[in-house]
Amino acid sequence: MYIGLLHLHSFLRWVIILLLLIAFFRALTAGNRPFNSGDRKAGLFAMIACDITLLIGFYQWFTGPYGFNTIKNLGMKTVMADKVYRFFAVEHITGMIIAIALVHIGKSFAKKSIPDVSKHKKTALFFGLALLIILISIPWPFRVAGAGRGWF
Repeated sequence: MYIGLLHLHSFLRWVIILLLLIAFFRALTAGNRPFNSGDRKAGLFAMIACDITLLIGFYQWFTGPYGFNTIKNLGMKTVMADKVYRFFAVEHITGMIIAIALVHIGKSFAKKSIPDVSKHKKTALFFGLALLIILISIPWPFRVAGAGRGWF
């Protein structure tokens, strides 16, 4: 089950990146356009995909070979000394939690009764920051932590 969820978790990163790009560019290019249902849905679908992926990630962190079990078995000092263990046990999960919190904050501005131009600017800011942190926190195949992993 762990391997299947790992593949799903890896696949959903592409869904999140695509949905956040859509939501970010919709907000960035909105200008004076009213905040419409398409803008709301883009943010909502991105947030839902992030939340599902976060839940899968929590399961993996607590039950998988990296994360909590690594810290429990090797100790925090050893984990922090190793680049791969540190990435998965600390950096990846911390970055993703921060990014998903930013997605939620950005989505919350879509609900506020503020001017539409302000909604677009704030959602663009928070979705853009979240996207940047997600891209930094992914174990890409060209990184030390992602060595031997595929693109999916």
